[in-house]
Amino acid sequence: MAVRTPGRVVETNRVMGPGQTSGGIDDVVNTPVLVGPQRTPLWWWIGFSISGALLTLYLVSIVHLVTVGTGIFGNNSPVMWAMPIINFVWWIGIGHAGTLISAALLLFRQPWRTSINRFAEAMTIFAVVCAGLYPILHLGRPWVFYWLLPYPNTHGLFPNFRSPLDWDLFAISTYASVSILFWYIGLVPDLATLRDQAKSRFQKLFYGTLCLGWTGSARAWTRYMRAYILLAALSFPLVLSVHSTIAMDFAVSQVPGWNNTIMPPYFVAGAVFAGFAMVLILGIPLRRAFGFEKIITMRHLDNAAKLMLATGMIVVYGYFIEIFMAWYSGVEFEVFMAYNRVFGNYGWAFWLLILCNFVAIQPLWFRRVRQSPWALFLISIIVSIGMWLERFVIIVVSLTRDFLPSSWGNYTPTFWDWSLFAGSFGLFFTLFFLFIRLLPSIATAEMKELAHHDAHHGSDPWETIRPKYYGEGTR
Repeated sequence: MAVRTPGRVVETNRVMGPGQTSGGIDDVVNTPVLVGPQRTPLWWWIGFSISGALLTLYLVSIVHLVTVGTGIFGNNSPVMWAMPIINFVWWIGIGHAGTLISAALLLFRQPWRTSINRFAEAMTIFAVVCAGLYPILHLGRPWVFYWLLPYPNTHGLFPNFRSPLDWDLFAISTYASVSILFWYIGLVPDLATLRDQAKSRFQKLFYGTLCLGWTGSARAWTRYMRAYILLAALSFPLVLSVHSTIAMDFAVSQVPGWNNTIMPPYFVAGAVFAGFAMVLILGIPLRRAFGFEKIITMRHLDNAAKLMLATGMIVVYGYFIEIFMAWYSGVEFEVFMAYNRVFGNYGWAFWLLILCNFVAIQPLWFRRVRQSPWALFLISIIVSIGMWLERFVIIVVSLTRDFLPSSWGNYTPTFWDWSLFAGSFGLFFTLFFLFIRLLPSIATAEMKELAHHDAHHGSDPWETIRPKYYGEGTR
């Protein structure tokens, strides 16, 4: 239960910067949310306008796709899977860091998660929305996508559960529903705070409805904490299962370069790698724009950078083990595919992703770089580009050279391929700008709880909040 300590200065480097008070958290986080439209910062309007323009491009591209057909894509034979699937895997990978930060770090009792988990969870949901639309848009008849669901119907249709398309449907829907529920449950106490602090009648009604009648009683907190920890325990395996399922879309095929047992752990590490890069891309400007320097401290940036470096090195190991296993297998087609990836027509993409995902992250071994916001921001953007190139190499390059030379063919994206990709950024950032304007981007209740503990008890906040999370000693 969050307890305010008016006038008390909390000196701590575990959760916040020195001099940040428990009451000051509300002032920093909730005040920008509760101000009227006329006091919305100019940078927000500029960013929202740009993302709105890209969203318009996205909607125009979808209308053109539905009216004309999938022929507007550059997909051909043999490259049947191209930009839509590349972007799908890229976006779903970005959506993994939020769940990892929220669920895994909570289960491992890492208090530093509280400063970044809220906007990371929101990032997860918005990225999954962007990803989930791509398999639907990739269908020949996207308006009947509901045929993928096992529902009773008079036509006697039933999904083919051996199809990777159905695997994606169930993986994404499960991941999205649990992530949304986990995010919303964590929001409830903060929504109640906004309800109590709101000045206008509309805001009181809006936040009062969303907080579900939260009273802050001991019984409410006990049930809240139990639900929160159970959802965390349910969400953590999804980090492993969802992208493993996406990896199996490729690994179960006979295509050279795809049929590898390393695919599931390799994809999971890549997803966390790309996800933490996006957390830093969003968190560093957010930290500066809202004045969160005492909440999202250098320690948080340093920890995120360490995790990005660790997962990045796992991904690089995957690159080289793929090449080694192709050679070690002695299979002619696998050897040729490895050679084609490195020295073929698209060899530039392979070497560029090595530059982005391997060379660019090496400065993270140095603490000075890990605690430089602008250096981390630049490296994170480079990593995001590299992870998109990785999906391009895995999907497109593998399909351009099949078993028969007579079926070989290159691939070139069209304008509509790129417009859908650019437009998906518009969807993502439009949702994100609305989120940071209407809802608290920092988990204020958890921050105040940890700040109060550090002020009164010292080192480990879990020694006193553990009974609350697990319901010990409370009835």
